[in-house]
Amino acid sequence: MKFGAWIVAAALLGICLQGLAAEGDQDYPAKPVKIVVNVPPGGVADLVARLLAAKLSESLGQPFIVENRPGASGNIASELVARAEPNGHTLLFTSDGPIVINPSFFTKLPLDPVKDLAPVTLATSIALFLLAAPSFPPNSVQELIALAKANPGKFNFASIGPGSQHHLAGELLNKLAGIRLVHVPYKGFGPTAIEVMAGRVETMFGGVPAAEALVKGGKLKALAVTSSKRYAGLPQVPTLIESGLPGFEIYAWFGLMAPARTPRSIIDKLHAEAAKALRSKEATERFTQGMDVIAAGPQEFAERIVSDTRMWALIIKESGAKADD
Repeated sequence: MKFGAWIVAAALLGICLQGLAAEGDQDYPAKPVKIVVNVPPGGVADLVARLLAAKLSESLGQPFIVENRPGASGNIASELVARAEPNGHTLLFTSDGPIVINPSFFTKLPLDPVKDLAPVTLATSIALFLLAAPSFPPNSVQELIALAKANPGKFNFASIGPGSQHHLAGELLNKLAGIRLVHVPYKGFGPTAIEVMAGRVETMFGGVPAAEALVKGGKLKALAVTSSKRYAGLPQVPTLIESGLPGFEIYAWFGLMAPARTPRSIIDKLHAEAAKALRSKEATERFTQGMDVIAAGPQEFAERIVSDTRMWALIIKESGAKADD
């Protein structure tokens, strides 16, 4: 075969292989898909993941099965998916902590979230309440700060675990307000809220959807909210910015990711169907109040990861928070 003919044949072969790859992507998914969730069943991330799994099963014609793999501050689930075949049949539904906080909070990680995982859909976000035990005297952020300054190290704040938004929000409060609330970590919102409701720990940060009913039922006091505007469900609760702490704005988000090197056609297909699911009437009815649907695509999701990683790195550095706090 002459050299020119060889080049033509090679080009045709490449086109054919590209066509086969595209056809394979069009046939996605070819078998059941596993969605690994980094929290136990019952939490906000689990709720959204299960709705997505049900809707994707309907629209894509294969079972999407949720597998809860909590532990190691979300790193177990992230690593499992990062090491999976990049064919779209193993996905990660994650909170933001393992992706944008862990790289600055831990000295060693089993993966690089940016290099080893591919953004698919930034699904939802929530703000946090600064909560207090009903028996704790302060009824505002200003009263809390005054009492804490008069009694440094005497009072505590609970969190759902080291390195969580709830933990770092407390450290940021200490930094900006010039106080010293002692961190007491628990595992999950339920145990944390029980300790605060009982008055064994004075304060905590908790997600709006999970905490709203407890506040309305008088089991917890909401001193402030971390969003830029007041939450419509409890409009009497001021923001932390309004409470005299400029720049105190924190949200937790949840998103769908895939192993790095997953074909872009599969990622785009997953995003399109996930966005439809998140904007569906069923999602609107099932999602609790206080959760904002975003349904952003891979590029916007990637940009959010970069900006939030920088933000949390600065908060961790300035607050002095460490993995063993």
